[in-house]
Amino acid sequence: MTVLTPAPAAPAAAPTAAPLGPAARLLPALAAVYRAQLARAKVARIPLMFVATFQSVGILVMMRGVVDSGDNPSSRAVVAGSAVLVVAFVALNLLAQYFGKLRATGGLDHYATLPVPAAAVVLGAAGAYASFTLPGALVTAGFGAVLFGLPLAHLWVLLAVVPLAGAALSGLGAALGLLAPKQEIATMLGQLGMSAALLLGVLPASRLPGAVQVLRDLLPSTYGVNAFADSFAARPDWGAVLGDLGVCAAVGLLALTLATYAYRRVATR
Repeated sequence: MTVLTPAPAAPAAAPTAAPLGPAARLLPALAAVYRAQLARAKVARIPLMFVATFQSVGILVMMRGVVDSGDNPSSRAVVAGSAVLVVAFVALNLLAQYFGKLRATGGLDHYATLPVPAAAVVLGAAGAYASFTLPGALVTAGFGAVLFGLPLAHLWVLLAVVPLAGAALSGLGAALGLLAPKQEIATMLGQLGMSAALLLGVLPASRLPGAVQVLRDLLPSTYGVNAFADSFAARPDWGAVLGDLGVCAAVGLLALTLATYAYRRVATR
């Protein structure tokens, strides 16, 4: 008697993965990240502006006791450096802490799952943090100009200095926070960077030793400080101002590129 055995069932076809949607374009993604970061930081806007501005105004008052007022290189450097220090406090120090915290707590995984370019994440966060600095920088510059007897006619130059110096310092701060192996180290690096902006940016370059002047030239915000300081002169050398702003823009592009590379390196691990 022949026993019929059923033919083996054909293996089930492997389910096909649903196609992923197209990745978002850079500019729309950048705008979305910027708005999200700006809304997130609104609660802390007033404390951040107050602390950064109060710190810079206090430095101006302190330096008034050791630097002569009037149209001289030292007074121009102090006022310009104090105004840009507001940017350094937020864009460099706080952004380094923010990205360090994101990396330590796994917050970068959320951004890694979104179909947005890495540059949009870095630029959006950097732009949101830097946006808080303009009012404080204007207040500091105006107060410093009155305190040191400098003209107020060219304060509009700060409208170019803040975004360019903010881009350079934000890129550096984001890179420090992303590349630091621990959150505590990111916080320390952010503090050190802000201290460097304070010591090398506020103090007049002519009074610094030669070796320290070399370090000053390596600081991204130095060229923004130089451009703003030159605008206080009775007859500003606008060619030098534009040259310093151009260098600041180039350094900012390099810093943001480094931050984007650091984000990709960390997010793909």
